[in-house]
Amino acid sequence: METRRLGRTEHNSSVAILGAAAYWGSTPEDTEASFERALAAGVNHLDIAPQYGLAQQLVGPLVPAVRERLFVGCKTLRKNPEGVRAQLEESLGLLGCDWFDLYQLHAVTDVAELDARADAAETILRARDEGLCRFVGITGHGMGAPAAHRVALERYDFDTVMFPVNPRLWADDDYRRDAEALLEEAHRRDVGVMVIKAGAARPWGAREHHSTTWYEPYTDTPSLRRGIEFALSTPGVAAFCTPGDVAVLDSALEIAASPRAMDEGDRRRAMEETSDEALIFPMPA
Repeated sequence: METRRLGRTEHNSSVAILGAAAYWGSTPEDTEASFERALAAGVNHLDIAPQYGLAQQLVGPLVPAVRERLFVGCKTLRKNPEGVRAQLEESLGLLGCDWFDLYQLHAVTDVAELDARADAAETILRARDEGLCRFVGITGHGMGAPAAHRVALERYDFDTVMFPVNPRLWADDDYRRDAEALLEEAHRRDVGVMVIKAGAARPWGAREHHSTTWYEPYTDTPSLRRGIEFALSTPGVAAFCTPGDVAVLDSALEIAASPRAMDEGDRRRAMEETSDEALIFPMPA
């Protein structure tokens, strides 16, 4: 699988990052089999968080044996410094790590939330200074995430950002403007860019759920390929997080093995083809 430099971390991350949200309610057996398939496909980067159900408990026993070849990124939603530190240490223990490669403020979707997480931001920056993580960053869902993350880069010495990119979002003029401004700022600061929701289709609405993601993902190969190739063709993007469903994850890994670069015409067509889809944000309560 292709790898790309993740900004100033200097890590060459596989273009597909293993999104451990897929293991929210998995079994040990299914988790181990899926984890091994991902590594065999060339994945060298794990994205995990305490909010992903059973993921830390299920993936944790699998990490030590491959720690030297796996870039591990974890996250926190907490605001209180003591709570942030306690959660960081708990995650390190569950995942069998002495330190994380990356620790991030999780789910910062607007500037008000960024303001509320100021103490948490300072706490993870101190954790980097102490060697409990090598790099720090910020993640977020929602239409306001790119603008909030750009402000975050002005306030804090973050190494990475993670936010949504897909054709439907890019068809929204305001979102695309804010996202492109964030990408320019990340490039200027040599901040690594990871993206989420490349395979998102629409809100579930009243339809029966066929996947474990909180949004309805594309499951047919052409549509899933369109989203992944769009994300990876967005200038400045290093990698995408695989969808939070084991079956869709396997399909995403197959696509990531040989993604086709989209030119501007391809990207416009992808936006046109998805522009009538309902936006998946805000996340359901």
